[in-house]
Amino acid sequence: MEAVLAQDHDLGPAKDTYAGFIALFKWGTVAAAVVTALVVLIIASRAA
Repeated sequence: MEAVLAQDHDLGPAKDTYAGFIALFKWGTVAAAVVTALVVLIIASRAA
């Protein structure tokens, strides 16, 4: 059954979409970490 489904559908666009999602997820994670570090540094500098 799985072989029939793989033959009936073109998986190329799905793989491209998935690759784009993974790339966006990686960059989003990096951006969130940078923003978090900046916020922590700002809060720490005001507390001192």
